[in-house]
Amino acid sequence: MTAKKLSVNELLDIAVSAIGGTSRPGQIEMAEAVSVALNERKHLLVQAGTGTGKSLAYLIPPILREKTVLIATATLALQRQLVERDLPRIIPSLAKVLGRDISYGVYKGKGNYICLQKMNTTLPDPDSDMLIEVGTLSADAKKLRQWVESPGSTGDRDDAPTVDRRVWLAHSVSGRECVGADICVYSDKCFSELAKLKANESNIVVTNHALLAIEIVDKHPILPERDAIILDEGHEFIDRTTQAVAEEITPNMANRAALLARRHLPGKHADQLTDACTNFAEVVLDFQIRSQAGEEDSGNRLAELPSDLFQAISLVRDTATDYLSALSSDNEISDMDLMAERARVKGAVTEISTTCSKLIKANEKDVMWFDPNTPALRLAPLSVSDVLQRNMFNETPVVITSATLTVGGSFETTAAGFGLFRGKENDEQSESDFNTLDVGSPFDFASQGMLYLPKHLPEPGRDGISEETIEELADLVIAAGGRTLALFSSWRAVEAASENLRLRLQAHPEIKLLIQRKGDAVGPLVEKFSVNTKSVLLGTISLWQGVDVPGESCSLVVIDRIPFPRPDDPIVSARAARVEELGGNGFMSVSVPKAALLLAQGAGRLIRSTTDRGVVAILDSRITTRRYGSVLLKSMPDFWRTHEKTVVLESLSRLDKNYSDS
Repeated sequence: MTAKKLSVNELLDIAVSAIGGTSRPGQIEMAEAVSVALNERKHLLVQAGTGTGKSLAYLIPPILREKTVLIATATLALQRQLVERDLPRIIPSLAKVLGRDISYGVYKGKGNYICLQKMNTTLPDPDSDMLIEVGTLSADAKKLRQWVESPGSTGDRDDAPTVDRRVWLAHSVSGRECVGADICVYSDKCFSELAKLKANESNIVVTNHALLAIEIVDKHPILPERDAIILDEGHEFIDRTTQAVAEEITPNMANRAALLARRHLPGKHADQLTDACTNFAEVVLDFQIRSQAGEEDSGNRLAELPSDLFQAISLVRDTATDYLSALSSDNEISDMDLMAERARVKGAVTEISTTCSKLIKANEKDVMWFDPNTPALRLAPLSVSDVLQRNMFNETPVVITSATLTVGGSFETTAAGFGLFRGKENDEQSESDFNTLDVGSPFDFASQGMLYLPKHLPEPGRDGISEETIEELADLVIAAGGRTLALFSSWRAVEAASENLRLRLQAHPEIKLLIQRKGDAVGPLVEKFSVNTKSVLLGTISLWQGVDVPGESCSLVVIDRIPFPRPDDPIVSARAARVEELGGNGFMSVSVPKAALLLAQGAGRLIRSTTDRGVVAILDSRITTRRYGSVLLKSMPDFWRTHEKTVVLESLSRLDKNYSDS
């Protein structure tokens, strides 16, 4: 049997059988649509609800075409699912019927891999010096080296033992700081190069949103050439692109670059750079103090750089440029360690020089702001749609998929964000160049789940979560017998709710409380929640998406408030202001769509299989009283809705009893 004799549906059936699954109408419809899009060289936005099996639906068409496809995901969890579960299970069967090999590889940015040259250099380095100064980090450094030297080590941060972030940074480099495979003595063993080589030879290349975004915006080839791009978790790509190309400079970054420069090529230029960076740090500290005292409105954007910051940044840029010129005119180096050190120095100094230049040249297409907490100066593009249109959509077919792409039942907002459709007055991209499809979900949300919308609770205010809301949460948790994922919009709300629940649950020792803290890894927490069926997991934004806990451990999802972005978020406020300038409603155009997609993601944590049952409770009365509430509700799964607390408590109690008796 050859590929020409097989249809997409036939190959999909073989893949589904290989994983022991069953055929799903939505999956078939999506696979056919992806096949058409790739064959006709069109773009496709496809919303595929939970349980569709969308990964197989988008993997099969490019495999059948025998073309290279680039799959970009937002989360590590999905990357791992693709390369450790889905692809290994389906490829043997598909390769057999197609009569050819099918290869796949993963590629990430250089900073995600151990740099063997940096780990083994004999030269002093500020990053390594820090490990000596902070003695408690030496054990982590030893653990990391033992792992790197063990057979089969990938050098990949995601496979590495857990170590302090500073330890990883001391043994890795950015793309700018890499000496380059052509001259590095470790090039034949380089973990990053080996991963890239495998990816370049693969039919299916799995990467992350950030790396793809950097390549697109910089128009610099990092990833392999491809016939098509598939963006899974596509609802996150615009934000991930904005984050990936944002510029940042902090006093620590500047001082590190100056220290590297002084060590490698001491002299007048290094001294001038050091003085400039020291001055920059002092000016930033002074601006930070003024900001925290309320003397500067730095919580929002900076329309332009204040004069003292402008002068300090200009001086860093000029002295960095002079140093780089001196570095280039220096004699050639033959020692490998010195060459690698020079690459790191050049990369670090170039980074601050480039960032300073962009800050000085910022215009109305940029968003510039000062973060007093870090402290840091940051710069991001106001919009990325133009560059996505120019450097991605004009180059290759793109399939964008997610369980949540529609806002209020329409793809228009998402398509416009990608630059695919800009409205009737500026329709630069013909609607015929892309298709949209919503294949729904195999789950019967109306019969499997209930949406509780209490009207009696006070609207959320600036003072944090109310006592009434916390009491409502406690009543729901006790009725459910635990089995609750509670999603909050702030760390302060998590802490307030946890303190109350500790007291209320003293009479229910069978219910265990799991609380996410800042910096906690999500995976272990979710695993504990899944195993302890009577537990309650309280957390914030990182738990709103990607948590997959089917069965009795999660029969209640509670959302404390509508997850609108912070009004002082500089990028959100800038984009909203731009909409207002054009005569639109910034809040409805920017904040509501963001909240709608995240709310749908949070609600999607409840029903993860055809046998799941439960309740999603949104403890924010604005969803029923404000006009934007209808948009938010249309974006969510079609649960049966109620405002009656007694109905919900009785349903949760019955469900808890059924689980306990089974």
